[in-house]
Amino acid sequence: MTATRVDADVIRRLPKAVLHDHLDGGLRPETVVELAEAVGHTLPTTDPDELAAWYYEAANSGDLVRYIATFEHTLAVMQTREGLLRTAEEYVLDLAADGVVYGEVRYAPELNTSGGLALSEVVETVQEGLASGMAKAAAAGTPVRVGTLLCGMRMFDRVREAADLAVAFRDAGVVGFDIAGAEDGFPPADHLDAFEHLRRESVPFTIHAGEAHGLPSIHQALQVCGAQRIGHGVRITDDIVDGKLGRLAGWIRDRRVALEMCPTSNLQTGAATSIAEHPITALKDLGFRVTLNTDNRLVSGTTMTREMSLLVREAGWTVKDLRTVTVNALKSAFIPFDERRALIEDVVLPGYEAAL
Repeated sequence: MTATRVDADVIRRLPKAVLHDHLDGGLRPETVVELAEAVGHTLPTTDPDELAAWYYEAANSGDLVRYIATFEHTLAVMQTREGLLRTAEEYVLDLAADGVVYGEVRYAPELNTSGGLALSEVVETVQEGLASGMAKAAAAGTPVRVGTLLCGMRMFDRVREAADLAVAFRDAGVVGFDIAGAEDGFPPADHLDAFEHLRRESVPFTIHAGEAHGLPSIHQALQVCGAQRIGHGVRITDDIVDGKLGRLAGWIRDRRVALEMCPTSNLQTGAATSIAEHPITALKDLGFRVTLNTDNRLVSGTTMTREMSLLVREAGWTVKDLRTVTVNALKSAFIPFDERRALIEDVVLPGYEAAL
């Protein structure tokens, strides 16, 4: 099937996998409005459509710090048990409706405690909501497996606590760890103790790197901290000249380190200039293990179907290309090998074969 023949309906039906998506960046606008009224939080607007437009416009600043600042309103409604249960359940149902069969959702528990919940209560509540969503999705005939990545915020001092939580809840739905937040000025090695602890406990982790900061952040994430995947990683192109890979780029490609790429989000934060010229296409063609992701569905006004459609329309991708990044994601998912293989062989490949 050529790129010109791939329409949104076909793409919507394709099985998808997303590794990089933030819980607090993917709420339904109407949910934000309703929960904000319940907790007395003032929003820029109480009209759901206008709120969605506000998020998208505010995020299109080309500035990562301002992009992150848009989370004030979603986080404000995620400080109670009721808010967390609802947003987690809806998160899963929205993935299922978009054809996602495997997803990893990430969030920082420390950002959900201002309402009095303890860190462990936050994790327990989110897991309860996710489980409810998965049960409802399965009952509706659209099963989706969702694993959790707990985040530490790199500019604060509770990263080790978040890592301890990931270890404590690794048999209760938490599949890995990440650090998030503003990159520039907050190198991942500042939290080396947390990463060493995770390695000792055999808990996999990814690190946001190579988005707002360049090659040194990617090198440090991999070679100093020991990350198994890289969140974003678009700046790895700085180590590729006329198709020739530098040492770091070669290391990443040769060792199949997954790059969690988020085209629309990267445009919004200024890490890329257009979908057509986004590094994901060139890196895919060079044999890197690139994966396609949404990052923040509300903030970026996107879905996996939209991300795929943009690449088809503006970068010439085919169904085979979409299958490649979907299989890539599952190969690098933080769940056991047999579960990954079953999803690839029993769900993803048959789904794409039907489209081809």
